[in-house]
Amino acid sequence: MPELVFFSGTMDCGKSTLALQIEHNRSARGLQGMIFTRDDRAGEGKLSSRLGLVTDAVEVADDLDVYAYVVDHLSQGGKVDYVIADEAQFLAPGQIDQLARIVDDLELDVYAFGITTDFRSKLFPGSQRLVELADRVEVLQVEALCWCGARATHNARTVNGEMVVEGAQVVVGDVNQAEDRIGYEVLCRRHHRRRMTSAGARAAALSPDVLPVAPA
Repeated sequence: MPELVFFSGTMDCGKSTLALQIEHNRSARGLQGMIFTRDDRAGEGKLSSRLGLVTDAVEVADDLDVYAYVVDHLSQGGKVDYVIADEAQFLAPGQIDQLARIVDDLELDVYAFGITTDFRSKLFPGSQRLVELADRVEVLQVEALCWCGARATHNARTVNGEMVVEGAQVVVGDVNQAEDRIGYEVLCRRHHRRRMTSAGARAAALSPDVLPVAPA
């Protein structure tokens, strides 16, 4: 039976790489997929991986009816055997309902990839709806690591290397950005709670307050 599958994980855990792998495996067997994305780091209408792989995709605007888009493509003689939706956390809940309808009415597999929670540890509306509707939720097993070496479970937004917990839910950025830019970093729960980023840890390590004091 066709399924709606939600592949979830933190930033930097290989979600987009897996999406591209699924696309490669199925297209190599002669199957034709339709790829949707939103706000990819490579720009509009792209699905990209941090490993450097990239492919074209349909950019999902606020007013795009994903179900109607697929139906229109099929009605014009196009072929669709499966659907991939990357950066699915950015989709509106109604668009997630449309993905579910693709599975139920068109009997196509839909593979959605996204982050579950934002930089405040709050659910993205799109991800919440996916958890509610998906036939399966798969947590990716490629573990991203916090700067301390522990398993990263939370996404942090940084400005000038410092973690922030206020602001718009969606601000496009990436991991490993220069510290004077808005960026993102994956942290373990302990350091997310303490707002301790890698830059903050380096600064603390270099602080005179923590350096050994020579005896008088």
